[in-house]
Amino acid sequence: MTRVVRRILRLLAAFRVVHVQVVNREVVPRSGPVILASNHISMLDGVFLWGALRRRAIAIAMAELWRWPVVGWLVRKLDFVPVDRSDKISGSRALERLETALRFNGAVIIYPEGRCVPPGETVRYRPGVAVLSFRTKTPVVPVKIIGSNDVLPLRKYRRNGVSFDRRRQVKLVFGAPLDPEDFRTPGDMMRDIRWGIDSLE
Repeated sequence: MTRVVRRILRLLAAFRVVHVQVVNREVVPRSGPVILASNHISMLDGVFLWGALRRRAIAIAMAELWRWPVVGWLVRKLDFVPVDRSDKISGSRALERLETALRFNGAVIIYPEGRCVPPGETVRYRPGVAVLSFRTKTPVVPVKIIGSNDVLPLRKYRRNGVSFDRRRQVKLVFGAPLDPEDFRTPGDMMRDIRWGIDSLE
């Protein structure tokens, strides 16, 4: 299922259904544990980021997606990890599942902001990504997604009722990996993760 969905996404990109540019993807190792920490500006971010990778990855996603038609079926098939953002226990369980995946040399995707945050707004990053990195001694690759909010804006930012504009370009930029052994505390690492994402362009 993972291979089939990824091939479909590549075909959509090849036929310019949506214009997608991927920069510096080679920094993501083809094997071994890795965490990808990305900004989050559109509900399509997971599709673009997951499709840009050249290996299987799992991601945390809001539990509401499991109730959506089609999307709910897809996140189940791709073994994504649901999290109830209002429930701390749910968050802890999700991190435990990601930790297990990393200990079996998996790749995981985390959005440290915890929700979609449109460009120009800022929220405090949640520390889970750095804590997970420290626990598993796994490098973190910062990722910046640019333009996905123009393709599918959040509802309150939609202009003239337009919900999807495939003419807009999406750009994904991968930054240099951050090694937890280079930091004294998870808090120190979180500052560099945020700077690493913000500085990409």
